[in-house]
Amino acid sequence: MPTVFLSHGAPPLVDDALWVSQLTAWSGELPTPSAILIVSAHWEAAPLTIGSTDANTPLTHDFWGFPARYSDVTYAPPGAGGLASEVEALMPDSEPVRHDADRRLDHGAYVPLTVMYPHAAIPVLQISLPTLDPERLLSLGERLRPLRQNGVLIIGSGFTTHGLPFLTDPSPGAEPPGWSVDFDHWTRERLAVGDVDSLIDFRTRAPGMPYAHPTIEHFSPLFVALGASGDPGQRPKQVIDGYWMGLAKRSIELS
Repeated sequence: MPTVFLSHGAPPLVDDALWVSQLTAWSGELPTPSAILIVSAHWEAAPLTIGSTDANTPLTHDFWGFPARYSDVTYAPPGAGGLASEVEALMPDSEPVRHDADRRLDHGAYVPLTVMYPHAAIPVLQISLPTLDPERLLSLGERLRPLRQNGVLIIGSGFTTHGLPFLTDPSPGAEPPGWSVDFDHWTRERLAVGDVDSLIDFRTRAPGMPYAHPTIEHFSPLFVALGASGDPGQRPKQVIDGYWMGLAKRSIELS
């Protein structure tokens, strides 16, 4: 099973016909997962925390300022209790694991999944980002890698640029700012040559910083996906590019 880093966007991104068509086509080309393990930019918790495996646990609507219809969305895939046990078993004794029975899926998880797997038939488990350190997240991904042999799709959900405070035009079709374009082009090039060292050091090497990521949680899930892949230095398939609200929505698939 491949691993994926995708740019998930805010809830209104589901109204973007292009993004929806791209995600739908992408999921149609992927093998059907036995389960989905997702880490989102919107859940930071240390130590590593495993979310609810009960499909009745409400979604985490961790946003505000949008029309009520976005908060009325439901998505209740089967709980992945067995996967939760496997994740915990893969962690070394030096890495404690917590469980949060009240935390289900946040919008970084369920928004793209409502497009990719709208029937909610595949078990889904969300785990936290236990750190924002790229090297530690690579190691976390490496520990999770064996799950792919059992058909588990591992998804890192963030956004390739996320400089919301610096956007002057928040409309969906806005011209991307120079810092967003520069960071996105740099990321494309570093991925194309498998330059993991530069990606790890993006805070000092990438153009457009710190505007592209005034806080870094939206780029961090990339490193879980890289670590879980067969080779973090591979040249991944860059499936989605372009911009939404001026933010780069580059998304990749790794073997």
